[in-house]
Amino acid sequence: MKVLGAMQDWSMRVTAIIDHAAREAPTREIVSYWADGSETRTDWAGIHRDAKKIAQALLALGIGRGDRVASLAMNHSRHLVSWYGVAGMGGVLHTCNPRLFDDQLEYIVNHAEDRVMLYDAAFQPIVDRMRDRWPTVEHYICFDSGAHALAFEDWIGAQNGDFAWVEGEERDPCMLCYTSGTTGNPKGVLYEHRSTVLHALAGLQPAAFNLSASSVMLPVVPMFHAASWGLPYAGAMAGIKLVFSAVNDPAVLHGLMEREGVTDSAGVPTVWLAHFQYCDAHGLELPRLRAATIGGSAAPRFMVERLMKNGTRVQHAWGMTETSPIGTVGGPTHDWDQLSFEEKVAKTAMQGRPVFGVELRTVSLDDMETELPRDGASSGALQIRGPWVIKRYFKADEDAARPDGWFDTGDVGVLHPDGTLQLTDRTKDVIKSGGEWISSVELENAAAGHPAVAEAACVGMPHPKWDERPVLFVVKKAGEDCRAEDILAHLTPLVARWWLPDAVEFVDDIPHTATGKISKKDLRARFADYRLG
Repeated sequence: MKVLGAMQDWSMRVTAIIDHAAREAPTREIVSYWADGSETRTDWAGIHRDAKKIAQALLALGIGRGDRVASLAMNHSRHLVSWYGVAGMGGVLHTCNPRLFDDQLEYIVNHAEDRVMLYDAAFQPIVDRMRDRWPTVEHYICFDSGAHALAFEDWIGAQNGDFAWVEGEERDPCMLCYTSGTTGNPKGVLYEHRSTVLHALAGLQPAAFNLSASSVMLPVVPMFHAASWGLPYAGAMAGIKLVFSAVNDPAVLHGLMEREGVTDSAGVPTVWLAHFQYCDAHGLELPRLRAATIGGSAAPRFMVERLMKNGTRVQHAWGMTETSPIGTVGGPTHDWDQLSFEEKVAKTAMQGRPVFGVELRTVSLDDMETELPRDGASSGALQIRGPWVIKRYFKADEDAARPDGWFDTGDVGVLHPDGTLQLTDRTKDVIKSGGEWISSVELENAAAGHPAVAEAACVGMPHPKWDERPVLFVVKKAGEDCRAEDILAHLTPLVARWWLPDAVEFVDDIPHTATGKISKKDLRARFADYRLG
């Protein structure tokens, strides 16, 4: 006879998170700055109440367990309500990225078979273009206006909020996010209640986001991108104050940080760069944040250094849609107090260490199988596994999952003896020159430290002798000037001499993906005829 433990059964479902926030931090504010410049305020009790109303309203539309409800929206409290309300009636919220191309939006909504579309008025032109291309969508509800669709407040206002969450298994799906589709069509990642709860608990760790009841978080990372790094869930667990902005203008973000007493923020490197430029142009000090989380792509060293000099703890993070997304987060190491400032910057510029629940390994780029040592030098393809890591993509066959449980991230990195991850490239972007590997990302970050450089991208170009050699594409800062020789002189003490680009080309812009990352694929296509001598 099997003997079980004697603890209570307690299902890990995301509705328990919002129940906790409403019970333990009911009056903690949720502030929303809208696209029209207006602001609204609610609290965790209000989010809980409205989440129950949206659950009732969806059931009244005939939406049932497992049905997908799409959102096309930025960061605000009504979007947050949908996160909990859709899950609470047994549905799956599909957060759509409005920056995707129309063909990609057509694909993901039809692939998900979304039945309801919740959207911001700012995206009305997208909705108008796409209605005929989304045959599965039966209902359109606008979060902030009712001019072309049922208005959200009117829709949920017809409900009384007297609702018991739909019960289910903790392995039931609760949210669907698609990758940005850098190669082929976007792929769906179906998060579970259990994986989401575990991921949020991991985010609360001091080694991760380090949130507490005193935290005031302004997440610049969009709620449609990798579940906003899980911050709305972890924030509810800790009962923090959340400050949302539906626009990512640095003037707006700066004002909100100052007025609302923001202690923590999170965004991709371009967000922080834009904030630096805004403050410099207007003679303003950077907000004195307690912590700044940077992810999405590697942060240049100068960015990490400037924030740290401002008294801000920099939490350099790595993850992806397929990992919910926390993989590693950079916090102080055991020897932090013994390190010099320069050593602290160098450590922080890496991607941090795995939180509990994540396992990492690197394997040889040549055979993609041989496991490499954690010696701080061996560079290989990064693999990951854990309870909030994807097993297979949405609607993929069961046998699509690797039998050993490891997921190939597509990143190239080095693991140090203390567990610190140092990303060096993407497997498809790493440059193999004369049989040796060159990191395009390290060259880009080094170039970005030049005072005249606004942005840099490095790709490998065919070479008659070396197979590939690096070419650096540079966008100059407005009003600044420099020559290729200046860039190379800046790089010379920072990288190995044989890594130095064979050419530096100045361009007006560098293409980006829908999530704001540099699109090497589009850059290569733009310069398909480029030849090195």
